[in-house]
Amino acid sequence: MLDIDPTGILVRYNVKLESELSADEVARDLFPPDILLRNVVEAVFEGDEDEVIAALKDAVEAGRDPISLIDDALMAGMDIVSQLYDDGLLFLPDVIISSHAMSDGIEYCKQISGKSHEYKGTVVSYVVEGDIHDIGKKILTVLLRSNGYDVIDLGSDVPTDEVIQAVLRYRPIMLTGTSLMTTTMYSFMEVNNRLLENNIKIPFICGGGAVTQDFVMNYQLGIYCEDAAQVPKIADLILKKKSIEELRELFHMH
Repeated sequence: MLDIDPTGILVRYNVKLESELSADEVARDLFPPDILLRNVVEAVFEGDEDEVIAALKDAVEAGRDPISLIDDALMAGMDIVSQLYDDGLLFLPDVIISSHAMSDGIEYCKQISGKSHEYKGTVVSYVVEGDIHDIGKKILTVLLRSNGYDVIDLGSDVPTDEVIQAVLRYRPIMLTGTSLMTTTMYSFMEVNNRLLENNIKIPFICGGGAVTQDFVMNYQLGIYCEDAAQVPKIADLILKKKSIEELRELFHMH
């Protein structure tokens, strides 16, 4: 007679999944113990814009500094959302909803304090000329903003001249370009060359359906990125003075 272990037989496929912690349960363990901060963090996590403002009002009335609440509560809540997104417990719509709630909270805090929030850095983002497909750019813009970056979103179908003018004006830590169509992605090379002509040597993050790593490797400033979730991580490493070569080593497939 065969020696069969019956424990794995006739078990519904989702029983194991159901036994694991839900996103809400994981998040609650990450919320801060301070009740005033916790209420804001939870409202950001839930993506409840009205509740974010209500919780911020309570915290300010209790004596908390509005600008400090941006980092200590709003950004802290978004950090948890980003972490759970990276872990596969949340999905892009969750991130977008929470990001809108966080943005409303930041505007409220800035408005009542009369001060401006200090961003980690500025990023210029665009879709190449001739291409109107901007879902990829919208996703990475949300992810960058939710990670504390000021994003200058130039929109879609953006001429090279406009891209260069924006980089000269805003002096970003990096530039991101998106192209979905093979016919439009060749303008990346033109942008790369124009940046070098102006002695600007910032990382130029390129992605989109038509773009390949081999293509991006053809120009000096290019870094290929297939997954929008990687873009904030690249930005964080740029702040730590990682070079284009080092970033390629970390994010390119070998």
